[in-house]
Amino acid sequence: MTTNPAERLVDLLDLEQIEVNIFRGRSPQESLQRVFGGQVAGQAMVAAGRTTDGDRPVHSLHAYFLRPGIPGVPIVYQVERVRDGRSFTTRRVTAVQQGRTIFNLTASFHKPEEGGFEHQLPPARKVPDPESLPTVTDEIREHLGALPEQLERMARRQPFDIRYVDRLRWTTEEVADAEPRSAVWMRAVGPLGDDPLVHTCALTYASDMTLLDAVRIPVEPLWGPRGFDMASLDHAMWFHRPFRADDWLLYDQESPIAVGGRGLARGRIYDREGQLVVSVVQEGLFRRLG
Repeated sequence: MTTNPAERLVDLLDLEQIEVNIFRGRSPQESLQRVFGGQVAGQAMVAAGRTTDGDRPVHSLHAYFLRPGIPGVPIVYQVERVRDGRSFTTRRVTAVQQGRTIFNLTASFHKPEEGGFEHQLPPARKVPDPESLPTVTDEIREHLGALPEQLERMARRQPFDIRYVDRLRWTTEEVADAEPRSAVWMRAVGPLGDDPLVHTCALTYASDMTLLDAVRIPVEPLWGPRGFDMASLDHAMWFHRPFRADDWLLYDQESPIAVGGRGLARGRIYDREGQLVVSVVQEGLFRRLG
């Protein structure tokens, strides 16, 4: 039985092919209201990638979360081969659970080309090295003491090591006048192998873990009692440079606006050398609890 969380993530992303262009993914029985959105997006990217010849990396994905997925129930991914051009390949993926569409994704793959020029903005701020920062679990233990068993189990199963650049806020006083910005270092807790598609799909999974935090920062503490239910509505990613999801990556996040029950978040993912490797945009739905 696989016990390493990184190996479990690789297993989760290893879909079963049940017909041409049709794949089935496991959905673990978790104590969650809905299937984690990053899981569905990551599995959908695997399905899309499995229908290409493998020589064109993903350069973008655009996805919509249509219905909440049910934990413990398998998800079927149906792939439409929209286009196979000389430089670009396009795939559309529909995720179905119990006969209902819960998610769809369009992914574009691009044959690498020599560009006429290159530029990028540098990271917005200097941050401490990840080795100098505590893990999320250590910060929670420091605040709460011994964790409840349910949180301990969740921490042991977490496939990514997440380290917040700014210390966690626990009270409404700490979030007063806070800007809607956040940054984390992240990497898979174990090796993911050498298949670039696995690293792309693993980072797609992880990109949904903390991005909407930036929307909540001015409103409520990220940890402790929550006043809002939060759900992903749509998610887009652009892949600029090669990366490894089992190396440290800096995920810089901000929310330019929250209005009408929806909050928008933007993320930039850098490697340790400060190269921008992925850009992310996500919108979430926020509803007050109670």
